[in-house]
Order: sequence, then structure tokens, then C-alpha cells
Amino acid sequence: MLATIRAVVKEGKIELLEHFEAIEGTNLLVTILPNNLQVLDQSEGFWLDSSNLALDAVWDNPKDDVYAQLLEA
Repeated sequence: MLATIRAVVKEGKIELLEHFEAIEGTNLLVTILPNNLQVLDQSEGFWLDSSNLALDAVWDNPKDDVYAQLLEA
């Protein structure tokens, strides 16, 4: 499962701004955004949310499981 969630750094620790359940030992990639991207106007927020929905539909697609099965063979 791929997921993108918002987070901020507080007192040197990453604090999630959205609920996310992960089992212990889950690997994560953290992308640091420039400070000027922290405050988004309504239109930028709309486009970011829209693109996340589209990416979720592409990446979280059970039809693509056939490729994972081919890699295991």
C-alpha cells in the first residue's frame, strides 16, 4: 500500500497531521517540502487532493497484482 499523508516537525520529531495505522517496522519514505509549500491556498489544496486520488487509483489497483506474481516466479 502506498499512501501520502501530511506531517510537520515539532520539537525535532515528525508529527502526523492525519491518522495512519502502520505495523511496527513499516518502511517509510519522508519527503521534505520547502517551507513555502506549507501554506496552500484553496486551489492548490484542491489540486493536491485531486492528484492524490488519481495516484491512489493507479497504485492501489488489484489488477496490477499479476505483475507482482510474475516477479515472484
